[in-house]
Amino acid sequence: MIIVLKDGADPGQVERLSEDLVEKGVKLYEIQGVSAKVIGVVGDTSLLSADVLMMNECVSKVLKVQEPYKLAGRRFNPESAVVDVNGAKIGGGEFAVMAGPCSVESEDQILSIAKDVKISGAKFLRGGAFKPRTSPYAFQGMGMEGLELLKMAREKTGLPIVTEIMSERHIDVFARDVDVIQVGARNMQNFNLLKAIGETGKTILLKRGLSSTINELLTAAEYALLRGESQVILCERGIRTFETATRNTLDLSAIPVLKEKSHLPVIADPSHGVGYWNYVSAMSLAAVAAGADGLIIEVHNCPDKALCDGAQSITPHLFEKLMKKIAKVREVITEE
Repeated sequence: MIIVLKDGADPGQVERLSEDLVEKGVKLYEIQGVSAKVIGVVGDTSLLSADVLMMNECVSKVLKVQEPYKLAGRRFNPESAVVDVNGAKIGGGEFAVMAGPCSVESEDQILSIAKDVKISGAKFLRGGAFKPRTSPYAFQGMGMEGLELLKMAREKTGLPIVTEIMSERHIDVFARDVDVIQVGARNMQNFNLLKAIGETGKTILLKRGLSSTINELLTAAEYALLRGESQVILCERGIRTFETATRNTLDLSAIPVLKEKSHLPVIADPSHGVGYWNYVSAMSLAAVAAGADGLIIEVHNCPDKALCDGAQSITPHLFEKLMKKIAKVREVITEE
């Protein structure tokens, strides 16, 4: 439910209205829009009567929100959100690329890649410390040692780090050491994990599940947003379809749909979306043209020897060339 306040509403009346609503067991979110101030009401609103609320002198109108997601939707927040992570911004016209290896493998590897992608214009360093793998025999990541190497790379380059969390037992460590906590496709509907991360107040990168709808992605984001002051970035990373020519099917149509439904920043992951390095550049540019607020791209200095997802990783040289092309596409689509 959305309660639109009248211009110049008496603060005392608004405070009394808010107190009455809280007593009924709902949560309130005050939002200052371009033309009006509104109160977003979240929770069981079945006992709230729009006619009764309209009897308050400070209320202009009352709107019902039918979508299962409230805080993630544009009706609560019509203005596009800008997520700021230590000065690196994304969303609301701010474009950012996250780049780095699928998995941290050594100090030399992560430091070399971090320096290269920063020179080429990346604003975030991505790298896996804990790796969810389909096979239990595949490389599972370096764990805490890998996280320490990511922190070292951040110290050397200044790039905020993005890495995936796999377990609630690592919440405290990630809240302390990680700038953007990634929730992978397999954990998109791990609601207990989402609620726990939401309470940290950290920025969350939420990837769409392999077989999840857009509404399910937004509802998953709602779990994190309800629990605290966390910021959420949505990521389209490819969905499972009947097609086998690529690893997944990168759903480019999800980008404009998500941006219409939600105020949250939307990025694309062309690396996982296609699974082959030679398609990454084309799909990156297509995602940018579709209106993505950013990209997350796997970059490895020696893909043929990578311990994880080498087939979909591009080299620092190719990444540099791609960043120049991205700048040209951005220049075209942002022309007034």
